[in-house]
Order: sequence, then structure tokens, then C-alpha cells
Amino acid sequence: MSSQDEQFQAAAPEPAAASADDGMTWWYRWLCRIAGVIGGLSCAFAGLWNCVTINPLNIAAGVWMMLNAFVLFLCEAPFCCQFIEFANAVSARADKLRPWHKAAFYCGMAVIPVMLSLTLTTLFGNAIAFATGVLYGLSALGKKGDAISYARIHQQQKQMDEEKLTGALEGQA
Repeated sequence: MSSQDEQFQAAAPEPAAASADDGMTWWYRWLCRIAGVIGGLSCAFAGLWNCVTINPLNIAAGVWMMLNAFVLFLCEAPFCCQFIEFANAVSARADKLRPWHKAAFYCGMAVIPVMLSLTLTTLFGNAIAFATGVLYGLSALGKKGDAISYARIHQQQKQMDEEKLTGALEGQA
């Protein structure tokens, strides 16, 4: 067995474990992935455009944006990086991360170029990458509960409050 076969088998995600782990639906997972790819494209083009200048901070922000695009492609769409041997392993490892880890990482990576050089190019170039982090952050909050369970919780709290009130009144008498 070659090293690439071993790496592919090690990087093969387990769909049942991944979906049960983070509680994301299939369509939301695809939405996050598509947002990551589009965010990578916007970071790459805006970063390249940002590097066409003589201002060193703009160049640094552009290089960081292109690095951000590479990381987004590597984590969200490893098929775009077929020429890199470790792309599938990195993607599999990124899939095992919790959604709030990805949210913090993607948002942090998107904020750094804006702090380096606050221009429209860096703002608009990093907006979709930041939005990808926000989508992962929203998935970390979990699913919204149904009205029946909220009504039960509210009823139980009401009963507990009434019991406390009754106990306090009996204690005063």
C-alpha cells in the first residue's frame, strides 16, 4: 500500500460520526462549505489586488488575505488543492474540529488584514470569509427548541415559583 493510499484512508471522514457530533444538517454544512469556497475566492482576488501597490501594509494585508484564501480552500474544499499531498489529511482534521473552533479561526483570520490596512478592498475581500466564520458560529449555538418543550419548561418554572411563594407564606404564618 502506498503512502497516498494510507493517507487517503486515514483522511476519509466518517459521515455518521461527523453529523452526530456537531448537530449540523446536511444543507447547513453545504452552505458553510460553499460560503468558505466563495470566501476563499474573494480573499484571493482581493488579496492579489491589494498587493499591487507600494504601501507595505497593503502588501502585508494582501499576502495575509491570500494565505487566508489558501487555508479556506484547504479546509473547506480540498479537491481544489489536489497538487498538495497533505490536503486531504488537513481537511479531515478540520472536519473534526468543533464549529466554534472553526468560527473563531475563520473570523480571526479575516480580521487581521482589516486591522493591517483598513481599505474597501480588505473589507469586501474578507467579508465573506468572516461570514463563513459567523455561519459556523451560529451552528455552534445549536438547534432552536420547539414551542412545546419551551411551554413545559415555562410551566415547571411557574409551578416552582408558586411552591416557593406558598412555602414563604407558610413560613411567615
